[in-house]
Amino acid sequence: MKLLVLGGTHHVGRAIVETALERGDEVSTLNRGLSRPPAPGVQVLIADRTDPDAVRAALGTQAWDAVIDTWAWAPRVVRDSARLLADRTGHYGYVSSRGVHRWPWPANADEHAPLVDGDPSSEDGIDYAAAKRGGELAVIDAFPERALLARAGMILGPYEDVGRIPWWLRRLEKGGRVLAPSPADGPLQYIDARDMARWMLESAEQGLTGAFTVTGHPGAITIGRLLRTVLEVTGFDTELVWAPPELLHEHGFLLGMEFGLRLPGGSAPSGMHDADVSAAFAAGLTVRPLRDTLADTWAWLQAEGDPMPRPDAPSPDTWLDPAQERHLLALLSPDNQGT
Repeated sequence: MKLLVLGGTHHVGRAIVETALERGDEVSTLNRGLSRPPAPGVQVLIADRTDPDAVRAALGTQAWDAVIDTWAWAPRVVRDSARLLADRTGHYGYVSSRGVHRWPWPANADEHAPLVDGDPSSEDGIDYAAAKRGGELAVIDAFPERALLARAGMILGPYEDVGRIPWWLRRLEKGGRVLAPSPADGPLQYIDARDMARWMLESAEQGLTGAFTVTGHPGAITIGRLLRTVLEVTGFDTELVWAPPELLHEHGFLLGMEFGLRLPGGSAPSGMHDADVSAAFAAGLTVRPLRDTLADTWAWLQAEGDPMPRPDAPSPDTWLDPAQERHLLALLSPDNQGT
C-alpha cells in the first residue's frame, strides 16, 4: 500500500511505520520532525498537526491508499486532518482506546458497551476518554463507510513510553527483594504494539471498517506470569515479594495501578482485563508470545536507553519511594509474618 502515518515516531506510531516497511508498503509520515530521525525509506512530511494550514501545505497534492492516525489529544486536530484527507485516501485507521467506553466497564464487554460523550470539534485534550471518542466521531464524519476504529487495551512492547514494562525492567534489574502487587494470579489483558500495527495494516489493505476492541485474549496471562517471565528472559537475580492490595493502599503505593489491577481509593476494577475480543480475532488479529514481547522490549531498552517520560503523565520515577519500599519489604519479611 501507499500509506500515510500521522505521527510515527513514538510507541504505536513507530511500530506501525516499521511494520509497514517490513511489509513493503510505501510509507509517508507527517509530524513535527522533532523527536527522532525518520526510518530509512520513509517520505517525511513536516508539520505541526495543530495548524491545519501547515498540514495542508505539507500534504500538497499527494494521495494515499490508507492513513493511520495515532493522535490522543484535542479531537479538533483529528477532525481537521480527516477532512483534508477525505478525498485523497481510501481508508482511515484511528488508534483509539477502550477508554471510550463509559465507566465502570461491564464485565465481558464488547464493542457495544456504552460510550462516553465526545465532541469532534473540541479543543480539550485533558479528558482522555472524551478526546478519543471525539476523535472517533471526527473520523466517522469524514470517512463514514471507510473508517476503522481500533480500540486498544493496554499496549506493551518495544518503544513503550507509558512506563509499564520499561519501569518494571529497570526495577527488577536492581536485584534483591522487590515489591510486586498481588494477587499473582490477577489476570492481565494486553496487546503488543507490533501486533496491533500488523492487524491495522492488514485491515486497511482488506478495507475492514467499524469499531473493534483490540487486545489479547482474556485470561491468557497473569501479573505473576508477566513478572516471572521478565526474570526468565533477563536472568535478573530478583525475588518478587507479593504485597496485598490493602497494604499497598494503606501505605500509599501505586503499584498495580500501572497495569489496571487497582484504582485510586483501593478498589479493584471490573471489566478491565476481561474484554470480549472475539470480533477482532475473527477479523484476523493474532498475538505473539509474551516472552517475545518482553525479550524484545528489554533488547530495545538496552540498545536505546530509557524513553523520555510522557509530558501528559506523571514520571514513573515518582511512582515509588525506595525508603517506603524497604519499609514494606521489612513488614513482609518472614520474620515479621504472623506477629
